[in-house]
Amino acid sequence: MKQVGIKAVFPFLALTCLAVASLFFPTAEAFADTSKYVTGDIAWVIVATALVFIMTPGLAFFYGGMVNRKNVLSTMIKSMVATGIVSVLWLAVGYGMSFGTSVNGIIGNPMSHLFYKNVVSGAPWVGGPTIPLTLFSLFQLMFAIITPALVVGALAERIKFTSYVWFIILFCLFIYFPVCHWAWHPDGFLAKMGVLDFAGGTVVHITAGCAALAGALVLKRRKSHIQHEEMHPANVPYVLIGTGLLWFGWFGFNAGSALAANTLSISAFANTNMAAAAAGLSWMFFDVMRGKKPSVLGFCIGAVVGLVAITPGSGFVGISHSAFIGFFAAIVSNLAVSLRSKTNVDDTLDVFPCHGVGGMCGMLLTGVFASHAVNSAVGLDGTVNHQGLFFGGDLFFTQLKGMVIVAGYSFIMGWLIFKFIDFINPLRVSEDDETAGLDESQHGEAYVQGTLLVKNNGIMTEKTIS
Repeated sequence: MKQVGIKAVFPFLALTCLAVASLFFPTAEAFADTSKYVTGDIAWVIVATALVFIMTPGLAFFYGGMVNRKNVLSTMIKSMVATGIVSVLWLAVGYGMSFGTSVNGIIGNPMSHLFYKNVVSGAPWVGGPTIPLTLFSLFQLMFAIITPALVVGALAERIKFTSYVWFIILFCLFIYFPVCHWAWHPDGFLAKMGVLDFAGGTVVHITAGCAALAGALVLKRRKSHIQHEEMHPANVPYVLIGTGLLWFGWFGFNAGSALAANTLSISAFANTNMAAAAAGLSWMFFDVMRGKKPSVLGFCIGAVVGLVAITPGSGFVGISHSAFIGFFAAIVSNLAVSLRSKTNVDDTLDVFPCHGVGGMCGMLLTGVFASHAVNSAVGLDGTVNHQGLFFGGDLFFTQLKGMVIVAGYSFIMGWLIFKFIDFINPLRVSEDDETAGLDESQHGEAYVQGTLLVKNNGIMTEKTIS
């Protein structure tokens, strides 16, 4: 048997410690007063939670179809492995850091819900009074899972799998959990500022997009990027499947954030569809206007940008305005992709131009179109108008401040995280491994035209996939 070093043993030992530690926490807590719950709301949020979960395999297909053939599996597993890592982190400290007792509006106290202590028996979340706290926590877990998975696209085809595992852990602890607390905990400082983010345009997409940009800069360019080699997508049908799963799951992402089966969830549902539809067409037709052909990738990428852009305002803007948000964000992101392609920044799948810029557009346009008529949480009283600019309010400037804070923090902290990981465990694979492809060099597998190639003791053997 091959001898392994401490680096190979450490992940299993760490997981073992967490598993053993979980034995010392209560396993049977009584639910809080069940008379407060509404079964219809519980049923809808359970469905929404499942819908958000399906977005992660959808993202794996979306990214996996766009990379080079020799990196398909390595890209897909980096998205999927987040489901395991983030779930364990969330159980141990993540939920407490995000939604536990606030420490000066900066972070939740992880001890308040260590290993889900007092979650089952806790009173319902203030924003979801008709569902159990456990269900709210599981719904929020799905958001935490997909956020680091989004970053994969910027780092594809050159980052070590072990280094990416380290990134997921540190990203959650130092970026996602704190920003989630800032924006979504009622005592978080962004929430107290009046920043609005209905379903994660700020917490999810801006954090992931800006960290992705930092990662691309630290990792530097791929060999193929330096040599200007034309890289064809491995499987465009995968991209279509991924887009469909993301669009489908996004209904839970946005409409589920109402945390109840009510008219607000219907409004968010409609906004989600209209923004995606308008954005997909906008990207495609804008390409045609610029002399390109109407591509499958263009519509798919545009639709995802529309979903990103409507996320922060899905529960705050009117349905007609959601179409404009998707239309406008797709054009801005399309131009951002073109601009990025003229630089030496190697963001493999344009995560920053699509998720980062798309999230920023959505956040700012929420500050333009948010209306008290759609959601009473949009401030409006006799003396102060905190609606969007379109309605004569001042929300735009609050959103702008929040955007600058989150984008700046996520980029700087992301840069530091990648630099730290590179110090303890080099980020990049070797040049030979990069040339061979990460599927083989990192995982000993490769998927080629219906055949799974498995490396065993240095020998590649074929297994036919039915």
